[in-house]
Amino acid sequence: QGAATKERERVEKLFVEASEVLATFQKEVAGFIEDGERSMLGEAEADLRWKEERRAKLAQCKQNLENVPSTDTIYFLQEFQALKVAMEENLSPTLSFQNELNFTKCTQAVGAMKDVLSAACKKQWDHLQGKGIDGLSLQETEEGLCSPHPSARRSPRHRPSSPLAFIVDLDSDTADKFIQLFGTKGAKRVLCPIPYPESPTRFINCEQVLGVNLMNRGNYYWEVEIIDGWVSIGVITEDFEPQASYNHGRLGRNKYSCCLQWNGQNYVVWFGGFESVIQQPFFHTIGVFLEYSEKALTFYGVKDSKMTCLRQLKVSHSATDQTDPFHGKIRYHLASLFSCKLKPAFFLESVDAHLQIGPLKKDCVSVLKRR
Repeated sequence: QGAATKERERVEKLFVEASEVLATFQKEVAGFIEDGERSMLGEAEADLRWKEERRAKLAQCKQNLENVPSTDTIYFLQEFQALKVAMEENLSPTLSFQNELNFTKCTQAVGAMKDVLSAACKKQWDHLQGKGIDGLSLQETEEGLCSPHPSARRSPRHRPSSPLAFIVDLDSDTADKFIQLFGTKGAKRVLCPIPYPESPTRFINCEQVLGVNLMNRGNYYWEVEIIDGWVSIGVITEDFEPQASYNHGRLGRNKYSCCLQWNGQNYVVWFGGFESVIQQPFFHTIGVFLEYSEKALTFYGVKDSKMTCLRQLKVSHSATDQTDPFHGKIRYHLASLFSCKLKPAFFLESVDAHLQIGPLKKDCVSVLKRR
């Protein structure tokens, strides 16, 4: 009884300290958002005041010019010169809004902290109960995964021979001029073009950007957060055509790429110009699992470290619906993708489209490794 009392007191003390740490973090994040909001509003207000003052000055010059008697040429020229000088004054500096991504970064940071905390709590609870090190039972590893043939699933002890968790960094040399990059993980479609340097791999007709690293064998898994807008996520071959027209250069509309599209209402898989609609609710996090060994590309909806298979595209020679052009395209042409080196690819379709790469949820990686 004495040992239990001491243990209870220690546990209560540790929980109090943990709560204080979380409260401090919450206060810091809230202050971070407020500081960013205050900075952006201050910059916007200063710019607005400058423009209002300039507009008033121009209006006054215009009024003075209109009031000049038609017979007074010299006075007219003086007022006209004053208006010309006022119009040629330098414009105010372009708004920088350096902290534009702070708010979504806060969401990412707090979400990552929540996931880590949840995983740690689960792991330690399993440890107290004497379960395995990762706390995942066989039933949990199979939950949410999809395969065309249940018998084809590998043993839960099998692990791919190559790395599974794939680190995706966006390639600035491929980004279309209407895509603004935030480091190597964030991308947002904007209205004003960005003066990127010329590059032979830069998209010029489609608002797309690629990942840096190539994939050519083994299995790869990465996750993408859809923050806003219409976004397509997929893969493209190394020998893609960045100068292709809009209709032929978009992901999934050609033989070089395949993607999952969110169009604001539902998900759609595109390949070779053919589409297949998916009836699933919206997921902020999309997981992409590319298996060279199985010649399969699977898209998952990820929420709270649980995975829902949205669609799996797999090379198969079995009979399919001959009346469905999408399935026919998959059957006869998908294999050509796996004969090439591939890159992660992203298409920001709407002007407000915004995405962020990762971070990976470790539970999902553990589940896929045990397939």
